[in-house]
Amino acid sequence: MATENTPQVQTRYSDEELQEFKDLILEKLATAKAEYNQLRQSDNNDITDTSHSFNAMEDGATSLAKEENGQLAQRLYKYIQNLEAALVRIENKTYGICKVTGKLIPKERLRVVPNATMTIEAKEMLSKQGKN
Repeated sequence: MATENTPQVQTRYSDEELQEFKDLILEKLATAKAEYNQLRQSDNNDITDTSHSFNAMEDGATSLAKEENGQLAQRLYKYIQNLEAALVRIENKTYGICKVTGKLIPKERLRVVPNATMTIEAKEMLSKQGKN
């Protein structure tokens, strides 16, 4: 029989807490989209010199920089998708619930990684299973 002193286990974040996370995610989403658009714009605006005055090293450096920008753009795009998925979870009121354990992901973790879908413990558990 439960007494008044028994702590109640929180099964989801309150609407106020979800709004706090939504504001944080929207801010991070705007920043990520701006960075992504800037990367895409700089990639499209590369000036190509047709005078063939570039030597092989300069061509290699340019190719490497383009490849790095492409990889960064891909990571940003995936991050944007994950943030947008987090917004859907907020609307569904499932945000912050670990997809492995069903426990609440600590607020501190969500503030640092707002698109997190697992607790640290769940990530470590899955990582150990992957090594076996």
